[in-house]
Amino acid sequence: MTLELRAISKSFGERQVLKQLDLNVADGECVALLGASGCGKSTALRLIAGLDQPDHGSIRINDAEMVDVPAERRRVGMVFQSYALFPHLNVWENLELGLRIRGGTTSSRDARISSVLEVLQLSEYAQQRPSQLSGGQRQRVALARALLRDPLVYLLDEPMSNLDAQLREDLRPQLRRLMIGGDQPVVYVTHDQQEAMALADRIAVMRNGSIEQIGTPRELYLQPASTYVAQFIGRPQMNLLPAQNGVTIGVRPDDLRLDSDGWPCTILSREWFGANQMLLVRCDRGDLRMVCSGETTIADEPRISWSSDCEHRFDAISGRRLPSA
Repeated sequence: MTLELRAISKSFGERQVLKQLDLNVADGECVALLGASGCGKSTALRLIAGLDQPDHGSIRINDAEMVDVPAERRRVGMVFQSYALFPHLNVWENLELGLRIRGGTTSSRDARISSVLEVLQLSEYAQQRPSQLSGGQRQRVALARALLRDPLVYLLDEPMSNLDAQLREDLRPQLRRLMIGGDQPVVYVTHDQQEAMALADRIAVMRNGSIEQIGTPRELYLQPASTYVAQFIGRPQMNLLPAQNGVTIGVRPDDLRLDSDGWPCTILSREWFGANQMLLVRCDRGDLRMVCSGETTIADEPRISWSSDCEHRFDAISGRRLPSA
């Protein structure tokens, strides 16, 4: 099974949200659409699901055109940020509703629901309503509902953005085990680059309705195609030094080092990240972020440097990556 988007455009009034968007997602592949609010990533997901219609372009699942196919016939399993559970129904009834609409015997429905509840460790909550569940439990019910659709494509729209950090970490392995790496393409929308890098095989960084760059998490981190991608991928974000001779230099905070012959700096702030610390320092070339071991003793006015091999070079006007020197 494959998912293909070709030259997809979508406007709401005078605002163009998607501009000639092309995307391929292969069998068993997870592609994350990553970007800031308003970049078009959720709109793309709604178009795939059939909840909105594109102005132009083609959406194909298994080589079958989907643009004119109603949402209920597209066989997509969609998980929303808001869970979208019926508050007056208990967990079992929420899951049974879709199966009952699609037909089948009562015994077959019961067997499938029991199985997916067991897999997601929700069996003991089957008779509880959504208001009686935690955020993590409600999200697992939403995942169960998507699994029961036997979809051709999984679509996940910021499914964990309402959960705290610990719950997100707990749910990631379940997401990967149940939905990612199977037979279906997976499109995962998020604004959280850490989540995208943890779950996706490839990441499409979106900007103003277009894909700025698509590649594996490693490719985007090591070879960002623009200053926008460079600062979107990686935390803390890349340092960008003021342009000289039309070139902006980027250096990752991890690549800065203490050097008695380096640039003299003053420390503006310090943050602790468990085993590491992040310093914000000021030198003649601007304010820079530096990551080093938490055990490192650092003077109030340290000197820092970096290897030229660690530099990323970008055109100062376009922001696009330049060939290595």
